[in-house]
Amino acid sequence: MKGFLLAARWIVGLLFIFSGLIKANDPLGLSYKMEEFFEVWAAGGFLPGFMNFLHAYALQLSLVMIAFEIIAGVAVLLGWKMNLFSWLLLLLIIFFSFLTGYALFSGKIRTCGCFGDCIPLSAAQSFTKDLILLMLIGFIFLNRRKIMPAFSDRTNIAILILTTVLSFWAQAHVLKYLPILDCLPYKVGKNIPQGMRIPAGAIPDSTVISFVYKKEGKDIEFTADQFPADFNDSIYHFVKRYDRLVRKGNAEPPIRDFSLQTRDGADSTEVIMNRPGFTLLYLSLDKGEGFREFNGANQLGELIQQALNKGLAVYAVTNNYDKLSTVFQQSNWKIPILQCDAVALKTAARSGATLYLLKSGTILNKWSYLESDKAIRALQELNP
Repeated sequence: MKGFLLAARWIVGLLFIFSGLIKANDPLGLSYKMEEFFEVWAAGGFLPGFMNFLHAYALQLSLVMIAFEIIAGVAVLLGWKMNLFSWLLLLLIIFFSFLTGYALFSGKIRTCGCFGDCIPLSAAQSFTKDLILLMLIGFIFLNRRKIMPAFSDRTNIAILILTTVLSFWAQAHVLKYLPILDCLPYKVGKNIPQGMRIPAGAIPDSTVISFVYKKEGKDIEFTADQFPADFNDSIYHFVKRYDRLVRKGNAEPPIRDFSLQTRDGADSTEVIMNRPGFTLLYLSLDKGEGFREFNGANQLGELIQQALNKGLAVYAVTNNYDKLSTVFQQSNWKIPILQCDAVALKTAARSGATLYLLKSGTILNKWSYLESDKAIRALQELNP
């Protein structure tokens, strides 16, 4: 029993720390997943006002949840204050199990973001994982009074304070300077046009044609190969036909909805992505709070001018053309502005505003807007 309790603590503790660190690498990814849950629940009529309130604070909630995962994992390994942390862990895993169960059985959310974009799990895999964790944490909870702290209170408190500080510092760092471990389809070295294609060997959705006919006042449904033996137009009256999904495939490209359009709606994606020379893209996402990246001293203007002097094609990409155009006019930056879907920009521009250096659609490098100095040095070394 004692050995199993120790093993359960190590499994739970290490898994929570690992899960927290993976998500701390990209807290924006978790906040977007939270927003997806809140939007689905609000659309379904479940406390829409409260869901909209939570939606507005999704990033703050993700920062706290990630930090707590890491802190709780460390606390379990230390065996400190287990009466408190076993309760918190039990409540947390019950909540996680509800989320993954909802995603699995409702079918409205495909992935739960348990390990971020680096280790994508299906809803079924996430739910199974949480059920196993629920049993392990339940066992720890029942035996919480048998767990003794590994160190003195002073040492344990010092370790947890350090863990808390590092957890929030790491998240603040990647929010400003992009994820350290890039697991997104826009990572350096990836070709965007190729990422927009369905991978070879992908399995398409499997569907069957279903018909609905009315017979003697009742709706009767059958497929094309299962027509009733007594079928004729005098008895059966057509209502509708539709494609019914039998098996969900995986025939989806890694990059979706990445379309660069002019203000008039002309699609310029293919022209820009297939351009043989170097291209600098400035991707800026407006989430309703304006473009905060323009506040304070920055070197974006110098970077844009240097890129133009080097003969690079330079484009700004945003989900809010009018607002960014006004900002550019005030800054006297005369480069074309293109529109892109906000969902695509959430993935491509993880720091809110991100710089991409492309050649023939391949990402050679990318930087947060706060790293304009690095981008300038990189451009100085280019030989277009």
